[in-house]
Amino acid sequence: MTQTFETRRKTSGYLFIALAILLAIAALFSVAVGQYEISFRDLPALLSSGPVGHESMDGSVLWQIRLPRLILGLLVGAALGVGGALMQAVFANPLAEPSVIGVTSGAGVGAAVVIVFGLNFFGSSTVPMAAFVTGLLTTWLVYRLAHFGGRIRVVNLILVGIAVNAIAGAIISFFIFFAPTTSREQIIFWQMGTLSGAKWEHVGVVGVIVIAGLLCSWLLVKNLDLLALGDKAATHVGVDVNRLRAVSIILATLLTAGAVSYAGLIGFVGLVVPHIVRTVAGPSNAVLIPASALGGALLIAGADIGARTIIPFADLPIGIFTALVGGPTFFILLRRMLKKGAHS
Repeated sequence: MTQTFETRRKTSGYLFIALAILLAIAALFSVAVGQYEISFRDLPALLSSGPVGHESMDGSVLWQIRLPRLILGLLVGAALGVGGALMQAVFANPLAEPSVIGVTSGAGVGAAVVIVFGLNFFGSSTVPMAAFVTGLLTTWLVYRLAHFGGRIRVVNLILVGIAVNAIAGAIISFFIFFAPTTSREQIIFWQMGTLSGAKWEHVGVVGVIVIAGLLCSWLLVKNLDLLALGDKAATHVGVDVNRLRAVSIILATLLTAGAVSYAGLIGFVGLVVPHIVRTVAGPSNAVLIPASALGGALLIAGADIGARTIIPFADLPIGIFTALVGGPTFFILLRRMLKKGAHS
């Protein structure tokens, strides 16, 4: 038992080191490469000089375009990764993610309504604000509809979430069908996920939500580990299971809604990243949650580099790359699970 614990502790340490190094490399490439190249040799001077007083093209591109886009992507990836880890812990299922409870489809409805009707209450932030609010409201609706007999059962949440997701998808399809061509293209592109047009004010809004959500999630790691032993065992040691599930779902919703509000619907991050981390370092949430944050940030940073560089003078949706990475990875992990279950 001690050997197993020591092995996992060392593996977790190596995992954090590897993720940190890869994330630093990805961040470096993210600010340097693209349609306009910035020399790696010039980066230290440009970064140390601060955001003001840049008359050169390199400085303007770095501080006004690349850095806000990079930091927003890191926040989005961390939020989606931790949101997925929380949902998998709540549902005791490594295949769960926030979209199960309707947060992403609800956010899509809000964005579609604003785009189609040309609403502009909050200027350029109207679409993100609408997506954030409707994502939260949809999750609240799912939670209320799944509330039977004074408590929430996981199976009820899943079934109600499936129904609400189907309805939200139909509403979005309705708006896409009847929307003008420009609005239709905007809705479709938003649904694919993008970091284009990222600004420092976007970083500030998302940063507050994500950092608060990450800190609160860290406070739940001990109780989430106890929940993994089963509802009865967790209750016997003093864990309020229903309250823990409610708080975890709220945090996962806030993180996911905050992420998709400015970045659009980016899939597979909350599903695949926690799954890979769990396979490498084990089920401890003290490792899983921070490692999922780093892994999610790394995946989005890498996807954004691909989105900006694969096709010259084009900014592809990030969701394409997360799906290309996440889909096959998820299939491989699922095959391993099924094979392991067949031999157990």
